[in-house]
Amino acid sequence: MAAQQPVLTVTLNPTVDVSTEVPEVLAGPKLRCAAPQLDPGGGGINVSRAIALLGGESTAFVAFGGATGLQLGGLLAATGIAVVAFDGPGETRQSLAVIEATTGRQFRFVMPGASWPAALVASLPDRIAAVAPKAGWVVLSGSQPLGFTPGFARTLVRRLAGRGRMVVDTSGAPLGNLATAAVAGLSVLRMDSEEAQALAGDGLTSRESTAGFAAALVRRGVAQTVIVAHGADGSVLADSSGGRWFGLAPKVPVRSKVGAGDSFVGAYVLAVARGEAAPQALARGVAAASAAVMTEATELCRRDDAERLLAECVVTKV
Repeated sequence: MAAQQPVLTVTLNPTVDVSTEVPEVLAGPKLRCAAPQLDPGGGGINVSRAIALLGGESTAFVAFGGATGLQLGGLLAATGIAVVAFDGPGETRQSLAVIEATTGRQFRFVMPGASWPAALVASLPDRIAAVAPKAGWVVLSGSQPLGFTPGFARTLVRRLAGRGRMVVDTSGAPLGNLATAAVAGLSVLRMDSEEAQALAGDGLTSRESTAGFAAALVRRGVAQTVIVAHGADGSVLADSSGGRWFGLAPKVPVRSKVGAGDSFVGAYVLAVARGEAAPQALARGVAAASAAVMTEATELCRRDDAERLLAECVVTKV
C-alpha cells in the first residue's frame, strides 16, 4: 500500500452523539427508548473515524469543554485516534438521533454549543498552525460554534498557506464567505447539492449544471478543487486541471444518512494523501458515503462495504 501523507482534522464544535430507537414517536406519553449508543461526533472527528475505519491514520484537533468534553475524550480514546486537545468554553454539545421502529424514520436533535469569546477564537489559527503537518492535509469540517465570524475559515486558510493542503467542508454563512472570492491556499472545497443550489441562485438540476457551477468556482480561484454531492445520484468534482468528473453512487439500502458526507471526505482525503488521482479519489469517496448510509444510527462506513462498492462507483467525465 502507498505511503500516506499526514492528515490533521479540525473539529471546533464536536458532539457526543447519542442514538437510540423507539417503537413510535408520539407527543405526550413517555417514550421508552432502546439502550443508547454513544459515539464521538462532529465533522472533523467523523472524518478521522472514517479514515481509521478505512485503514488510514490521522490526528484530530478537537475543542473539549466541561464534563461532556471529558466524556467525549473517553469515547475518542477508545477509537485509538491521535488527539490534540484544545480547551474550549462551556460544555461540549450533545446530539440525539432517534429511529422510529415502525416507520424507519430518523429524528435528529442537535444541541447548541457554548459561545466562544473573541480572544479565544483569535488564538485558534496559531494553535492549529503549530500542529499542522508541513507536507500533508488539514481538514476543517463541521459547523462553527457560536461566537465565530463567517470569515474564520478564510482566516485559517490564509494562516496555513504553505503548510500543507487544506480541505474545507462547511455550510451556511462560512461557506458563502469562502465562495465569494479567491483565497490562496484552499485546496478542496466540498458542499452538498442544497448548499450549491443556494450559492448558485438557480436550478442545478443535472450533473452538467452542477459541474459547470463547480468549475466556475475553480476558475474564480475559490479552490483548486470543488466537490458537490449530488444527492443519492453521486458526486461531482471539478479541478484546476480542467477536469470535470462525476462519480456514480451505487444503489444501496438506506438505514441512516448520518455521517455519509464525513465518510466521503475521509475516504477522499485518505486517497489523495496516498497519491491517488482525482477520479479514483472521487470514486473512493462515493463508495464510502454509500457504505455509510447502509449502517445504523451514527455508525460510519465499514471498510469491507466501501471496498466492495468501489467497483460500482463508475467515474465519468462531465
